[in-house]
Amino acid sequence: MIRVLIADDEPMIRKGVCSVLSTDPGIDVVAEAADGHDAVELVRRHRPAVAVLDIRMPGMNGIEAAAEIRRTAPETGVVMLTTFGEDDYILQALGGGAAGFLIKSGEPEELIAGVRAVADGAAYLSPKVAARVVAHLSATGAGALARRRTAAREQVRGLTGRERDVLAFLGSGLSNGQIARRLHVVEGTVKAHVSSILARLGVDNRAAAAVVAHEAGIVAPAQPPFDR
Repeated sequence: MIRVLIADDEPMIRKGVCSVLSTDPGIDVVAEAADGHDAVELVRRHRPAVAVLDIRMPGMNGIEAAAEIRRTAPETGVVMLTTFGEDDYILQALGGGAAGFLIKSGEPEELIAGVRAVADGAAYLSPKVAARVVAHLSATGAGALARRRTAAREQVRGLTGRERDVLAFLGSGLSNGQIARRLHVVEGTVKAHVSSILARLGVDNRAAAAVVAHEAGIVAPAQPPFDR
C-alpha cells in the first residue's frame, strides 16, 4: 500500500486529488494539509511514501516544504502540483529535490501514475511539464533552444551506451526496477548506472536528469510505463 499525503490550500483541490487517488486500491491517503508547515509536520508524523504538494501555498510554500521534507524525511518522495505559468517555480522545485511534477488540469490517470512512479523511486515529469520546462529554459534569447539542445547532447555524449539507455528510460519516468526489466539486468546495476549518470551530467536528482534527456531528445518511446 502506498501511503500518501496531500497538501493544498484549496479544500476543493485537496478533495479532488484525494478522490482520484482513492480510486486506486493500492493507494492510501493518510493525511491532508492546507499549507507547507502542516505538510512537513504531518510527513514527520505519518511518514508517507509520497507527499503531493501544491507549489503555491500560504506561509511555507510547496518548494520550501519539499526541501524541508527531503531534509528531514528523505524516504518520502515529493510530487509537485503546478499550473501553467509557474515555470520559474518548477525550476526552483527541480533544484529542491522534487521527484515528480504534474499539471493540475491533467488527466486523473496521470496523477495516479505519477504517485506510483515516485513511490517506486522514479522521476515523473508530466509530458506537459517537461515540454514547458524545456521551452522555458530555452526562452532566454535567440538561439537559446539550439544551444541548450547542443549542450544536452554534449552532456549525454559523455555517457556510456548503457548509461544512455538508462537515461532514456529515466526520462520517460520508469523506476529502477522497471528499467532493469526492460534491459534484462538486476536492479542494483541500474541503480549504479543512475548514480553514475547524475554525476556525469552534473545534476542532483532524477527529475533534473529527465529534463536533460528531454532536451537531448533521447527519451525512450512510449510503452506501458508503469508496471504494478
